[in-house]
Amino acid sequence: MEQAAVTGAVGVAAGVFAPGHIGELTRIVPFEMVDEVLAETRAVQRRVRLVPARVTVYLLLAAALFNGLGYQQVFDRLCARLAGLPLLRPSGSALRQARQRLGPAPMKTLFDLVSGPAVTTAAAAGRWRGPRVVAVDGTLLPVPDCPANLAVSTRQRLGNGTSGYPQLRLAALVACGTRSVIGAVFGPATTDELEYARRLADSLQPGMLLLGDRDFSSAALLNQLAATGADLLMRCKANRNLPVVSRCHDGSVLTRIGPLTMRVIDAEITIRTARGSRTGRYRLLTTLTDPATHPAGELVRLYHERWEIETAYAELKSTILGGRVLRARTPDGIEQEVRALLTAYQALRTRWLTPPTASRAPTRTGPASPPRSPLPGISSSWPPASSPAPTSISSAPSAVTS
Repeated sequence: MEQAAVTGAVGVAAGVFAPGHIGELTRIVPFEMVDEVLAETRAVQRRVRLVPARVTVYLLLAAALFNGLGYQQVFDRLCARLAGLPLLRPSGSALRQARQRLGPAPMKTLFDLVSGPAVTTAAAAGRWRGPRVVAVDGTLLPVPDCPANLAVSTRQRLGNGTSGYPQLRLAALVACGTRSVIGAVFGPATTDELEYARRLADSLQPGMLLLGDRDFSSAALLNQLAATGADLLMRCKANRNLPVVSRCHDGSVLTRIGPLTMRVIDAEITIRTARGSRTGRYRLLTTLTDPATHPAGELVRLYHERWEIETAYAELKSTILGGRVLRARTPDGIEQEVRALLTAYQALRTRWLTPPTASRAPTRTGPASPPRSPLPGISSSWPPASSPAPTSISSAPSAVTS
């Protein structure tokens, strides 16, 4: 695997505060930001200890990046370039007590500060015809198997039994152009993704176009998300019965889902591999109801961008965590650790997208390049090659069916 190293001079504080940094990423999460968070959450230490609160915050961020190391070894990494300073190495117990004193509140507030669509040198990155393209989805994270965690997190049922570790459910709103996290919520895996999506509605705003899979197409949720002013482009079941309000010239139709007017687009997605090809039917729902300004074919191709959130989860779970189980053995510790993980991920994405020199290109170039398919050999077509004529879309005059 190719690796890249980022080098540069980073200033550190004096005395016991010196290990409080995360190298180059300290520019993204500076001392002033951390101190402001600690003051706001009333987590500033009453007396200066061997591991001050600021150092504890950076320790948690570094632990997310060096998750294969114990906390003492992570602390050693923070001190690696501080040769000559009279620093003492805290015991594992001292580091544990420091994390417990800090609690989860500062890490939540810190993530809220750094979350959002990262700024990039590509002005139109992540936008389509004006709105910012974002995606929502959920994933599972394994937590240590211990009594305290089992009181909140449960093992999930699998086809051949149950998962080896208890799991929590994480749902996020991700900017498709930069894969930065705009909002995230998490909790017991027994709570379904729709509930977490409802909690993410506060992160939506006008000027966004939300992509989601068919798990997020319930009538109540669609209406709640649309009420934020954001536009929607969601997949639904291909055989879902929807009343026809009117037909558009491009073969799509308008429907009503509760008080919400949406446009129904049927398309075919073809996957081509060395073993052959496979074609399936997709049905999309969108609040972009004018086919003249938002052509159906472009919306079908744009929907592939939903896979950007899957890539973000792969980066989070496979690249950063390396498939490992989280560390903390208490629910408060898990919350603290997940917030640190999300903050570290956001700092990495921000650092990558805002290089110090203009010669370094961002990871995405925006709409100037054609939308990428989630896998090689995938193409889409509109209208579907075998699509029935508009007059025969429905099997009954009042419903759209495939």
